[in-house]
Amino acid sequence: MKTLLVLGSTGSIGTQTLELARTDPGLAIAGLAAGSSWQPLLQQVREFRPRWVAVTDPAAAEELAPHLPRLAPGTDLFRGPSALADIAREAEYDTAIHGVVGGAGLPASVAVLERGKTLALANKESLVIAGERLMALARERGGEIVPVDSEHSAIHQCLRGEDVADVRRVLLTASGGPFRTTPLAEMRNATPELALKHPNWDMGPRITIGSATLMNKALEVIELHHLFGLDSEQIEVVVHPQSIVHSMVEFVDGSVVAQMGPPDMRGPIHYAIHHPERRPADLAGFDFELFRTLTFEPPDLERFPTLELGFRCVREGSDSGCVLNAADEIAVEAFLKSQIGFDEIYAVNRAVLAERPGKDGSVEELLQADRWARECAREKIRSAAAAS
Repeated sequence: MKTLLVLGSTGSIGTQTLELARTDPGLAIAGLAAGSSWQPLLQQVREFRPRWVAVTDPAAAEELAPHLPRLAPGTDLFRGPSALADIAREAEYDTAIHGVVGGAGLPASVAVLERGKTLALANKESLVIAGERLMALARERGGEIVPVDSEHSAIHQCLRGEDVADVRRVLLTASGGPFRTTPLAEMRNATPELALKHPNWDMGPRITIGSATLMNKALEVIELHHLFGLDSEQIEVVVHPQSIVHSMVEFVDGSVVAQMGPPDMRGPIHYAIHHPERRPADLAGFDFELFRTLTFEPPDLERFPTLELGFRCVREGSDSGCVLNAADEIAVEAFLKSQIGFDEIYAVNRAVLAERPGKDGSVEELLQADRWARECAREKIRSAAAAS
């Protein structure tokens, strides 16, 4: 029996993890953690009866608390901004599935790895902000980071039994999002409603907007660098509209190994949960219709200028990834509220990155840079609004 802690249980990754757990008698849910969605969490508690529950929003925790003694007697409830890290430190589990979106997920990643546990990581921001430190922590404490992002899961699978020193380059695939062929003038004036219509994947709003700008891929370049120790010259982004080839690895002898499958996040989640084993799953594999046409093209950097920011962060190191991620979180939030235009997301990110403080110390110092970048992005958005 493998026990799971599900961080972000009411989000996309969390609900798909629980969907897998429903049909796998070898999985038990030890803990569930959510933000403010206490009613969906209550339904999950009713079904899975976890020993530990966490809610980061204090008001939502107050709503949930009275129901727990009746539904799940003996359940420990962690509350407030530190609840994710608290449950990761206190609960008993084998693997933590981390599906929380944003930089707020970093302390929980640290807490899991400090205990030497397996971290099945969909919270790419943890690695973008503090990748070098998290990888070192995993080595020191005997823990492991198994990526859940479909692309990084694919590369992880392609490298099973291989020496990373034999990698010539990694081909990181991108769908191109909803605006791959949209005229540039229309794309620059896109509304949030249009940007949220991803052609292949069902994801949360921040990730979906990141796919539309290709910022999601820029952050994945940074994540890839930390996970596998690759230089920027060894990473290439390839647009693959069908989202069947999840990524490829090219070795020094010219051999190219690809991991393929239908666009279904349950596949990489299942792989991460059971790693290093491969366990049976009722998930689709090869399909003639889906696999009939596979096309690839280079990314259009005029259309997707944000992509270069990810490579820049790999080259510059220090707090650059942290600053870029924080600025993008604020810019995307402003776009979704119609406070800035679609093309201004890139402008805000680039401007904040150009002024980064250059901190290169502890996780706390990186979190300070994160807070600085958020305020810097807000100020630039306010200034732009005042000038217009």
